[in-house]
Amino acid sequence: MKLYTVKQLADLSGVSVRTLHHYDAVGLLRPACLGGNGYRYYGQEELLRLQQILFHRELGVPLREIARLLDREGSDRIAALAAHRARLEAAVGRYRRLIETIDRTMEHLRGERTMDHADLYKGFSEEKQAGYEAWLVERFGPAMRPEIERGRAAFAALAEEGKAARMEALAAMEGALAEACRRGVPVDDPVLDPLLARHREWVAGMWGRPCPPEAYAGLADLYLSHPDFRTRYETLAPGFTDFLAAAMKAHAERAGSA
Repeated sequence: MKLYTVKQLADLSGVSVRTLHHYDAVGLLRPACLGGNGYRYYGQEELLRLQQILFHRELGVPLREIARLLDREGSDRIAALAAHRARLEAAVGRYRRLIETIDRTMEHLRGERTMDHADLYKGFSEEKQAGYEAWLVERFGPAMRPEIERGRAAFAALAEEGKAARMEALAAMEGALAEACRRGVPVDDPVLDPLLARHREWVAGMWGRPCPPEAYAGLADLYLSHPDFRTRYETLAPGFTDFLAAAMKAHAERAGSA
């Protein structure tokens, strides 16, 4: 059986030596043996385990959860790989839909086609929403969970027509704000207040509770810190993520001092 040193495995896999040392230290990937020279050596079993670790990392699983998942998967690597394949196929389909949405939006912004507002949001799946919710809980703590449930219940209580109208209203507000961004309107210009006030009311409706100024400013930080929000907003206008977040914070400051 061929054995690899940690340096050889790093070169083979693209994982840094430092990371492999860390995986060993936390018990996630132990070497097959230690040589008399103190070197770590890895065999086929460890190479396959590292592949599983990297699959989980690619799928966004936190490092602390991977060991538990590998223990649950056990030695049936074919079944584990089949599960990875199924998840990746689902992701490919979802990303294909998102790419189509981006292409249609770009054509719409260039005036090459007319796009329904509802089409702006095609491809954003329930799975992705669950990912956002998990991210919020991980970032802001368990207290976020009841807030998420309240918002979900408020939206679910709407009829389908109401949901569509709510999303169309958001698209119209974001479109107007993106246009202000393109025109170079200063982020702290009070002329944006009526539009931002409507946006804050929209957020309150989605949350199922009031959205005070400090919470609205916190939402701006969320938009800045999550890459998927940045990707979506940059589709509407270059620099729109930073513009929107700064405008929201300026509006929140004015509303809080009023």
